[in-house]
Amino acid sequence: MTRLTGAAGAPALAILDPAATRLLDTLDAVFTDWGLRAGAEEISPPPLYPVSDLEKFDVYDNFPHLAWAATGFDLADGEVKAVDGEFGPGTLQQARYGLPHATCYGAYLYHEGDRLPGDTLLTLVNRCFRHEERYGGLRRLASFRMREIVALGSHAHTQDVIARFGRCIEDFATALGLGLERQAATDPFFRSDDARALMARLSPVKYEYQYGDLAIASVNTHRNFFGERCAILKPDGEHAHTSCVAFGLERWLWVLQDRFGTDPDAALDAVRRAADAVTVADR
Repeated sequence: MTRLTGAAGAPALAILDPAATRLLDTLDAVFTDWGLRAGAEEISPPPLYPVSDLEKFDVYDNFPHLAWAATGFDLADGEVKAVDGEFGPGTLQQARYGLPHATCYGAYLYHEGDRLPGDTLLTLVNRCFRHEERYGGLRRLASFRMREIVALGSHAHTQDVIARFGRCIEDFATALGLGLERQAATDPFFRSDDARALMARLSPVKYEYQYGDLAIASVNTHRNFFGERCAILKPDGEHAHTSCVAFGLERWLWVLQDRFGTDPDAALDAVRRAADAVTVADR
């Protein structure tokens, strides 16, 4: 049985049981395979970044309510002691590291300062962290895994990638018997004083695939935002455009449990059959 834990009794963190772990790993393998079959290379990002790196992406301007910071202890007094399950600010050093709320940041930092040889495709998975007002088990966790497929290069390339994998998501969901709806999202990705923010309001840059009221995947267009912030260039010397496709793995797990009930083997078999129904390479 999956165990939930969290501070002050909040169901914010999950320890997955063996069956749930197998199902989540199989889901991740399916989404990873989509990227690899389309020519993506896999990279491995760290679970935290310098605050100075995350600042480049306006994380603390646009998403301060979601942000977590990581730091060490101030040992000047020679003692570290929690009081009522908490460490007070006087026991902590200044926070120089931040915990990411999205996986794709690693792709842009990996290529920071690079001139790409051409259109590029990466895939990566990471722990993401979100400081939510409330938690709801696998539906909404403080720490969860997100698999992403990230396109860097020409605008046409980025749009082809999100169109291609959007169809994969729809085909996969149909094969699983999941009634997903594609909805435009309103996350404030760009700063309000950025010209891209106005363009985003006129033409949505993020679409979510929702099971009821729960978003379990999304496709995202960033234009040249990350290319500029990380000085990533196309072969012609212009800043690269980027896009990404994201899968919240624990949320997919919750949806499959809702769809197939308490029979994890049925869900696992359904995922494997549905994967065979999705075509990637010839799209």
